[in-house]
Amino acid sequence: MSSTKPPQGGASDSSAAGSTPESGALLGDALRSTRIVAILRGRSGEHVDAVVDTLVDAGVRCLEITMNTPGALAAVRGAVERHGTSAEVGVGTVRTPEHVDRAAEAGAEFVVAPDTDADVAARVRTYGLGYFPGAFTATEVTTAAKLGATAVKIFPASLTGPGYIRELRAPLDDIELLPTGGVTLDLVRPYLDAGACGLGIGGPLLGDALDGGDLGELRRRAHAFLAETGAAA
Repeated sequence: MSSTKPPQGGASDSSAAGSTPESGALLGDALRSTRIVAILRGRSGEHVDAVVDTLVDAGVRCLEITMNTPGALAAVRGAVERHGTSAEVGVGTVRTPEHVDRAAEAGAEFVVAPDTDADVAARVRTYGLGYFPGAFTATEVTTAAKLGATAVKIFPASLTGPGYIRELRAPLDDIELLPTGGVTLDLVRPYLDAGACGLGIGGPLLGDALDGGDLGELRRRAHAFLAETGAAA
C-alpha cells in the first residue's frame, strides 16, 4: 500500500516532472490483467459497498470511486480493508491537491482526474500513487505524460472512438492510453486492438446498480466485459 505521509513543504518543487517514472511504471497488476477500471459514480453512497463487493467477486479488480459520490472516501477505506490484497482501489474526479491528500489518507492506490493539472500531479508524486489524468489532444497527452501519468485517460473517448486511439498511438507509442467515456461492450475489443492499455467503464458496466439495481445483473455484465478483455475466469 502506498504511503499516506502528508507531503512536506517544498516537495512539489523538488519533484521535477523529468524525474517521474516512465508512463505505465505504476500500472497495477489488476489493471494489467483485467484491462478494466470500473468507475463508481453514484447519486448516493448507499449501495457502493455492495457494488464494490459484487464487482470484485466477479473478477473486476480495479475500482475507481469518484470524489463526488457521497461517502466516497469512507467507501474507499472500506473497500481497501475488505479487498486490499485482491483489488486496487482508487479515487476519481480528483481536481485539487487537497483531493489527493484525502485520497491518500483513505488508502487509495491511484487517483483519476478529468483533466491534467500540474499542481495535482506534483502532489500525487509526493505520495507515489498511480496517476490517471484526463487529456484529449496529442499535446495534452504528452503534457500529461511529462507530468508523470501512469496512463493518460482519453476523455471523453465517445467523441472519437477506437480509431482515434490508434492514430494517437502511432506517434505516441511509449504512452499508455486509457479511453474513458461511452465504452460499451461492443467497443471493448476494438479499443484494445487499437492499443489501449485498458478501459475506464462506468454506466455500461454499472447500469443501475448504484441506485439499488439487480446485483445479479451487475455480475452478468461484469463477466461479459471480462470475457471481451480475455480476463474471464
